[in-house]
Amino acid sequence: MSRMKEKTIHELSKEFPNKTYVELEAYRDADRQEEAQQVPLTESQKKQEDLEPIAKGTCITAEMRKDRTPSDKNKYYWSWREEKKKRQEAEGELSIMKGIETNRVKEAQARCDHLQNELDRVKKENNNLYIRVADSLEVNEYHRKLNGKLQTRLTELEEENKKIQEHLNKQVENARKSGM
Repeated sequence: MSRMKEKTIHELSKEFPNKTYVELEAYRDADRQEEAQQVPLTESQKKQEDLEPIAKGTCITAEMRKDRTPSDKNKYYWSWREEKKKRQEAEGELSIMKGIETNRVKEAQARCDHLQNELDRVKKENNNLYIRVADSLEVNEYHRKLNGKLQTRLTELEEENKKIQEHLNKQVENARKSGM
């Protein structure tokens, strides 16, 4: 039997936003009951239904004892063995269902742990990027100030260069005038 994916309470709350948690639990339980009704009976369950349908709430062992006579001892021994076998089958099925549920819980826990680790990794990465941006902004501010100082110094040197060039040009002109 292929098992349909059960919806989580979170998914149901998205689908039915006006329902309370208790109503969503009841809805999910109804789906489980409906799914359980679709599970085919085992061979022993089918035989039991054919032989002796048991009403809900009936104690099987009390029903067996009420009309018991000493001559029926062997008959009830076999009936007891059949009941023991059925009980063992039911316990086996319950054990399997518990195992499945345990596996589901373990898988959910593993997924939760994986998502928590992923969230922690992303937070750490985000923090590292934030630190890099802050460092880059600090370096940018330092470069901006340094560039401003260099620009001021360049302007001063250009003015100084013009003064020296004018001074040299005057000296060359004076030397030409004096005949040199």
